Amino acid sequence: MTKKLQKVSSSSCKAFCCGVCRLSVSSQESEILDQNSEKFYGISRIAHAMVQERLDQMIREREEERKRERTVGRSRRENIATKFVVMVAMERTSFDPREDFRESMVEMIVSSKIYESKDLRRLLNYYLDMNSEESRGIILEVFHEYIFLISCGGLKVVLV
Repeated sequence: MTKKLQKVSSSSCKAFCCGVCRLSVSSQESEILDQNSEKFYGISRIAHAMVQERLDQMIREREEERKRERTVGRSRRENIATKFVVMVAMERTSFDPREDFRESMVEMIVSSKIYESKDLRRLLNYYLDMNSEESRGIILEVFHEYIFLISCGGLKVVLV
């Protein structure tokens, strides 16, 4: 896990959560806050690495499945329509941000019929880009839980 984390942290990830942006303020209180933010940043990097690794695994599994279909001769032609998904960000205060992010993500996934790994990764990057740095940890945890439930078959998505 350490090598993978180093690989992720050393590579140039375009996601908002991997950006290194710190403001410098001189005071004793800011030093305490700075230490706490470094701890949070470490946890956020670990969670991000876990989510990225799971998405990579899902992509690999999907590619293997496609290869198997081709070798068996069951390759099927599908009408691939271009998906346009309109997402609107809105600022709001929440008493339970974890639950709000979970509901929002599930709603986006179900309404937009997002099931491919690359589309899920785009959605995650959208959430990370559109929300504050303080929300990154929660977003990554909720997304990781959702991906884990999907991959284990513990979550059945019902289309309305």
